[in-house]
Amino acid sequence: MKLHIKKDDTVIVLSGKDKGKKGKVIFSVPSQGRVAVEGVNVVTRHQRASQSSPQGGIVKQEAPINSSNVMVVCGSCKKPTRIASKKLADGSHVRACKRCGENIDK
Repeated sequence: MKLHIKKDDTVIVLSGKDKGKKGKVIFSVPSQGRVAVEGVNVVTRHQRASQSSPQGGIVKQEAPINSSNVMVVCGSCKKPTRIASKKLADGSHVRACKRCGENIDK
């Protein structure tokens, strides 16, 4: 499954308990169609003590949400937008803003 959102994109949450929040995509799970956004859907995990974290304890981290619940924010016009596919002169495709037409992939 192909996602319209990639890592390090700035997105806005469209639905759910965190509606209206903006954040950066931390990671995506294309096989499940989900993305994790920083500061959104923060869950508490109980971490067992290990060599990497000898203390263990309770850790807060972002859990993935469905990619259909977020929309990319354009870097140039600073508005939420749908994604267009633009063909370049060399034949490759880039993601573009539907509102202003600027490339989202730099």
